[in-house]
Amino acid sequence: MAHRNARLTEFGRLLLVQRITELGWPPAQAAESLGVSRATASKWLGRYRSEGPAGLADRPSRPRRCPHALTPAQVRRVLAARHRRHQGPHRLSYHLAMPRSTVYGVLRRHGMSRLAHLDRPSGAVVRYQRERPGELVHIDVKKLGRIPDGGGHRAHGRATASRGRGIGYDYIHSAVDDRSRVAFSQILPDETGRTAARFLVEAAGFFAEYGVRIERVLTDNAKAYAESVVLPRPPLGLGFGSSARAATGPRRTGRWSGSTRPCSMSGPMRGCTAPTTSAAGPSLVGCGPTITGDHTPRSTA
Repeated sequence: MAHRNARLTEFGRLLLVQRITELGWPPAQAAESLGVSRATASKWLGRYRSEGPAGLADRPSRPRRCPHALTPAQVRRVLAARHRRHQGPHRLSYHLAMPRSTVYGVLRRHGMSRLAHLDRPSGAVVRYQRERPGELVHIDVKKLGRIPDGGGHRAHGRATASRGRGIGYDYIHSAVDDRSRVAFSQILPDETGRTAARFLVEAAGFFAEYGVRIERVLTDNAKAYAESVVLPRPPLGLGFGSSARAATGPRRTGRWSGSTRPCSMSGPMRGCTAPTTSAAGPSLVGCGPTITGDHTPRSTA
């Protein structure tokens, strides 16, 4: 992708070569009209003549070959030393006679950059995961203060911000599948038990669209889940096998708690990121988290 100060986009490059090939402009005149050098015009003209319109597209800056890249044997050696010694890049670089930046790059690419993610005695990755989508779904609520029109104190400063009781809160209800990490979220006006139960119906409908049936639900001891007279009852027409409440804290509900940190820093953002795909079990097509801002649930009929 062209940077923001680029003189030529793909359309500009096509315009450049059309002025030369179709209108008969000299390369120097066409280059001057678009604010680029004659060498740049000759470069894109050569690519167009050899590859056609496809030659005007952006190319990745990654080199085609890297003679100094680590061999697979060297990568395996770094990973084996990590499992055997349980040390960081600084100490491993001394034993492996490699730069510590090289060792860290190998560990980061293979998800082993933090010792806290490994079990010290065995070296195995400390991470559990269900076998199939829908076997366990984590649900939780994130409370965020509303931002007034025109921006809050981050834009105008606290001294000029109007004082008062505020304009209330929005509650992001989210359900994250334990296996695929696909998330479904809704911005709702409260976190009562009835609202949480309604959201659970919405989440079940969302996962059902991709052929996934929720079997178990894991929550924390929030009031909406612990004291609700609606949510714990299975006869919601969802067919849940059972539900469970974890101890207070994000350790057992970390699927959602960890994904809300960007929201807590900058507020709710619309958009989505591609989910982690897995070869085992059916995959959930789509993107997560899916955030809907309306307070009215969609029909599940």
